[in-house]
Amino acid sequence: MNILMIGAGYVGLVSAACMAEMGHLVTCIDIDARKIGLLNEGVLPIYEPGLEELVLRNLQAGRLHFITSYKEAVASCQICFIAVATPEAQGGSCDLQYVLASARSIGQHLDGYRLIAIKSTVPVGTAERVRLVLEEEQKKRSLSHPFDVVSNPEFLKEGSAVFDCLKPERIIVGAESSQARDLMRNLYAPFTMNHDRMIFMTVRSAEMTKYAANAMLATRISFMNELANLCEKLGANINDVRIGIGSDPRIGYHFLYAGVGYGGSCFPKDLRAFQIMAEHAGATSHLIDAVEQINQQQKLRLLTKLKNYFEGHLQGKTIAVWGLAFKPNTDDIREAPSLELIRALLKEGARLRLYDPIAMDNARKVLFEESPDGKNNLLTFCESAFDAAEGVDAIALITEWKQFRFIDLNQILRSMKGKGFFDGRNQYKPHDMKEKGFDYYAIGIPSGH
Repeated sequence: MNILMIGAGYVGLVSAACMAEMGHLVTCIDIDARKIGLLNEGVLPIYEPGLEELVLRNLQAGRLHFITSYKEAVASCQICFIAVATPEAQGGSCDLQYVLASARSIGQHLDGYRLIAIKSTVPVGTAERVRLVLEEEQKKRSLSHPFDVVSNPEFLKEGSAVFDCLKPERIIVGAESSQARDLMRNLYAPFTMNHDRMIFMTVRSAEMTKYAANAMLATRISFMNELANLCEKLGANINDVRIGIGSDPRIGYHFLYAGVGYGGSCFPKDLRAFQIMAEHAGATSHLIDAVEQINQQQKLRLLTKLKNYFEGHLQGKTIAVWGLAFKPNTDDIREAPSLELIRALLKEGARLRLYDPIAMDNARKVLFEESPDGKNNLLTFCESAFDAAEGVDAIALITEWKQFRFIDLNQILRSMKGKGFFDGRNQYKPHDMKEKGFDYYAIGIPSGH
């Protein structure tokens, strides 16, 4: 099939590359001419495991194209995907300007039936707004070509997005016509050869499903973090509790890890949009309100532990921060817990030595832009975890990269000035760390364990 993917960002680029890999002819369009130029040279704007190879292979095979012209793109496609950014607007609502602009551009070049599929995360009712825009643009041209608008939300996890796209657990499609359902079924046929993973529903239900999924996952994270904080006070171990409740098949083990909170481009933004949707609908969102509040507090959980450890005096202390991305296998630092901790430690006057395997450039850009003079003498960006640990009073692990899990901790301790280790992801065994000589503190594990 001939596919148009509007948006060469995270969702659009991964989806376009995977659809091309499955044999579809995919044209990816973006208004950023520089980005399109780099993509045509095989230079990607994001890091995602396996994506670069996929893009290069399908560029060379002629199944994937990057352009900036809507007229050319709309004329040759059967399905137009809208996969543009939906940033947070002032007040927390979802900014739909790019979605509606994409619909307007499609409408200006519509020359026959098209299926418009919204893959961006959008509030309930957005498909109807897109339909109105398409109708308005056709009226301006005195045309009335038929079209369908469907909701096809993405469920890609950063760090495993290529795998998630090629082997989806489920494909949600909100569609109102049999023609639209048949087209979407044909599109995804190569992805569902083993068994049918497609779930059809109404458009509004599909739009709601994306928010509901993210809200549920975020709720599990905040629940475990609140439980972990209580475990510390009562002398229980959150790791044991996790095994105890996760073994219940009604609960399961997924997303039952205590830590320093969630970040990224999805959960924080989508939960705030959820709250706004509820407010506009005259409904409550008490649970989601609490989930957000707990998460914000949890991002500074290690700050509290560090201040207690150093008896309130962080001024002049040198602390290594291991992991800057909001999760492993990505360079995404949007709303990352590491940034909240770093900002708080800088206010306390601490010196920081930072390291992340992938996200250093993004972190450097953000943190230096926040400094009045474009630099900060309290920050040192290091070449490795060993480099970051050199001469520090303590280490704070924020992102659970595998490189940190199997590092030579005896060598790390020898290079440190102090011996404090603050594990924000419970990556290590308390007994082992204490035997090695660290003063070890984790999340939800009493200091005596």
